[in-house]
Amino acid sequence: MTKPSTFDPSAAASPDSGIYGLPYSVDEARVIVLPVPYAATTSYGGGAEDGPAALVEASRQVDLFDLDLKRPYEAGIALLHEAAHVRAWHDEARPHASVVIANAGVDDGTPAFKEALHRVNELSHRVNEDTYEHARELLSRNKLVALVGGDHATPYGAIRAHAEVHPGMGVLHIDAHADLRVAYEGFTWSHASIMHNVMERLDKVAKLVQVGIRDFSEDEYQAIKESKDRIVTHFDSNLARRRFTGETWGKQVATILEDLPAKVYVSFDIDGLDPALCPRTGTPVPGGLSFQEVVYLLHALSDSGRTIVGVDVNEVVPGESEWDANVGARVLYKLIGNMLKTQR
Repeated sequence: MTKPSTFDPSAAASPDSGIYGLPYSVDEARVIVLPVPYAATTSYGGGAEDGPAALVEASRQVDLFDLDLKRPYEAGIALLHEAAHVRAWHDEARPHASVVIANAGVDDGTPAFKEALHRVNELSHRVNEDTYEHARELLSRNKLVALVGGDHATPYGAIRAHAEVHPGMGVLHIDAHADLRVAYEGFTWSHASIMHNVMERLDKVAKLVQVGIRDFSEDEYQAIKESKDRIVTHFDSNLARRRFTGETWGKQVATILEDLPAKVYVSFDIDGLDPALCPRTGTPVPGGLSFQEVVYLLHALSDSGRTIVGVDVNEVVPGESEWDANVGARVLYKLIGNMLKTQR
């Protein structure tokens, strides 16, 4: 697809332009960005439901030419409008979730607690189904899907849709957290349970490879050990220790990629980065990856002969400045560019 002749990629983006200041419609674009403004089960810092809109706003400051990827925008990148009903589900679910979170997820036997937990799980299930239907429809039209979520529970429906179209795919999971908790605080679809749900419910996902993990429970650690190598976790402390004794990041990335199958979905929680790059995210953890380490990992993945079939970015929380959203928008552009590069 060629860009419109009147479009100047070096000019400032107009306020009413699309994501990254681009002029493409959904019909014209190869890549569709699917926003999911839902973050009901966030149990620490809040605000991720506003992340998709903030990321889109910040995206208009990103220069479109990329030294490594050249002109990914020429394939066409377009944004679906935020669904008002998804935002309404968040607004309804969040007060109910607060009742459960205030009690640390412990059922006190009261009708209020049971009703609150039931309602959050019900609304989160609706979000999953809605996201699945959108992603599946876009994939049926040969679109590439880049989901921008609120909390990290939101991509489940998209991962399900991609796994149906690409059975045997792997998930490359970049995060501070393992996200392998079972119904955390009672929430079946908790942000802390996304990868547990993927691996337990989606048998068409062949492999989960995790990078940057540095905050996890002993139960999650046991789940990794007992997964029979279906889950491979590269803990942040182990990666750092090996780098301190002379192993290069390039060698570590080669090892990370070894376990991924031919088709890969990349799920990116922004807190996988060093928290200096995302200080407002809901559950920041010291350590993590630098921006350039992530860029190298993505380039190595796209140069490896594998196909990136879908991507997501989650847990961007806006603040008084555009810093977090600016980083999120740049991560998304790198993800999209590398995904396009692998479409052979």
